[in-house]
Amino acid sequence: MSTVRDRLESVLSRLEARTADERVFTRLYPDQARAAADAADARRAVGVTLGPLDGKLVSIKDLFDVQGEPTTAGSAILRAAAPADRDAPAVARLRRAGAVILGKTNMSEFAFSGIGINPHYGTPGNAADAARVPGGSSSGAGVSVGEGTSEISIGSDTGGSVRIPASLNGVVGFKPTTGRVPTDGAYPLSWTLDSIGPLAKTVADCAAADAVMAGVEPTSLAPMPVAGLRIGVPRGMLFTQTEDVVAQAFEEALGRLSAAGARIVEHDIDDLLAAMNDATASAPLVAIEAAAVHAEMHEPHAASYDRNVLARIRRGAGVSAAAYLRLMRMRQRLIADMDARLAPLDVLALPATATTAPPIAALEADDEAFMRANMLMLRNTTWGNLFDLTGISLPMPLAPRPAGLMLMKRNGHDRALLEVAAGVEGMLRG
Repeated sequence: MSTVRDRLESVLSRLEARTADERVFTRLYPDQARAAADAADARRAVGVTLGPLDGKLVSIKDLFDVQGEPTTAGSAILRAAAPADRDAPAVARLRRAGAVILGKTNMSEFAFSGIGINPHYGTPGNAADAARVPGGSSSGAGVSVGEGTSEISIGSDTGGSVRIPASLNGVVGFKPTTGRVPTDGAYPLSWTLDSIGPLAKTVADCAAADAVMAGVEPTSLAPMPVAGLRIGVPRGMLFTQTEDVVAQAFEEALGRLSAAGARIVEHDIDDLLAAMNDATASAPLVAIEAAAVHAEMHEPHAASYDRNVLARIRRGAGVSAAAYLRLMRMRQRLIADMDARLAPLDVLALPATATTAPPIAALEADDEAFMRANMLMLRNTTWGNLFDLTGISLPMPLAPRPAGLMLMKRNGHDRALLEVAAGVEGMLRG
């Protein structure tokens, strides 16, 4: 049996052999990781374990505080920021659970893109095809798990930033209900919508990481049988402009679920989606709150921002406090309406992303193409954040390029979603 140290050294060798422009990671912690790996091996040698994360190789997105260093959040502006005086709570909990934190992964600047392009630190190529985008904003997290340089990676999800890179890199990505994991020590994009979630090869690893970060005791995940599951499919506006290969893989996945005894039903939510679109017509909620986060920085440092990120921040800057408060009140009513709409189901199912990963070059050179691709990439995931649902993306094995099957469940039903996802994962993998 290989040791944790052996696995770590294999990964470090791969990463150290790379050229400077292969920026999956923005920072490595080889000395600290070796010490943590040796400690995990010593515990294993005497039959002691700290739990399911003990000895797991874990990376963290570059928006989490690590004591003694600045948190750059994918931005050149924050390179000279004051060092953090303590680890973010999520990071501290992972360390206490025996995780071997080997480095920080690259990301979209300030977590404000579903594509994953970063003009400051480079864009990590997709794990399946390095010429294609990684998905954002947890770009390096998705690539790292997809290529095997992390066993678990921790990202953030404000509009799909865990589920999108999971979908595009062929791994599992879990978005918990907002507030389940503390966001202290994570550079904010939207105080209302930000959530912290894991990416991994399996649902079980995601569940273990989620439990540790949420501060609950990790327990074995019991996969829910697929037979008898009530699965709703919200055909309508979330299925327009879907790439043929994604649509075909999704229908094949539904066919397998149906053959295994799941009950697949059409479940319309377009009226609630339209009402939320109307409520956010002046500007997306994320843009309004991002403008507040960046209020003292985005104009004085405008030249140092990714221009596509700056454009989205500026869109939110002109929204009045009265309009923001009206939006928040309307959102609470719509959350309650969606909760009631989903109550008859076990899960809602749809493609995590409408497309597979587009080529990097086509989007780096054309801002209009970038904005169109970004809006479409975020469409199927963002509504889950707006309605405060919990969601997960699972790889669809029959897609020619990585694409995710997304399962969504009601607010607060995180553990039940993971149990359903574990059952569906086993069925999809045969």
